[in-house]
Amino acid sequence: MNREAIGKCPVCNNDLEITELHCHYCDTTIKGHFNLCKFCKLDNEQKHFIEVFIKNRGNIKEIEKELGISYPTVRNKLENVIKALGYDAKYTPKVDKKEILAKLSSGEITAEEAVKLLKD
Repeated sequence: MNREAIGKCPVCNNDLEITELHCHYCDTTIKGHFNLCKFCKLDNEQKHFIEVFIKNRGNIKEIEKELGISYPTVRNKLENVIKALGYDAKYTPKVDKKEILAKLSSGEITAEEAVKLLKD
């Protein structure tokens, strides 16, 4: 049975490390201290979001459609993943008013979402 290794401790939520690797084919066992990859530390919801993001090639409109969420929610989920991967999530791009108005005009975002984005 294949089970995915968890990346966070279920008790204290700190990062876990792997201390033993085993090959079922040749019965080799390697003991030591091994770090999990960054993506292993994401929770299932974050992994699902990244899968949808990649599948849709980062097209926010398609991600909104597939997940049934708004543009600001997609951005928040992406910021959450960026932070979980250990990158600075405080990055705030300059507001491009023309881009926001174009998205509003094309129906990509609602008027409420446009107002929120313009206030950021």
